[in-house]
Amino acid sequence: MDLHCRPLQVGDMPALVLEGELDLSSIPVLHHALLRLIADEAGRTVAVDLDGLHALDDAGLGVLLGAAGRARERGGDLVLVCTDLRMLERFERSGLARALEVRDRLG
Repeated sequence: MDLHCRPLQVGDMPALVLEGELDLSSIPVLHHALLRLIADEAGRTVAVDLDGLHALDDAGLGVLLGAAGRARERGGDLVLVCTDLRMLERFERSGLARALEVRDRLG
């Protein structure tokens, strides 16, 4: 399955909605979409909605962390939106939940 990245504006927060599988083969798609969003919205907090993902590997987690660092360098931030209990538990175990804010909804 492919990864689809759809930019969206929710209130005053720019977001990127992900659907499909985020794995080693789809990382370039996410990387490009995140870099574009962060550049276009420099200085703002952007959200990445993970609820449409069927798979998320460690390399994908690394891309999200790297994008958060890039957003912070530009005076903004990156937050994740996720309600999948398996993913949330994984974020806790991996430490990602301490490095990035995880919300249960956009907005």
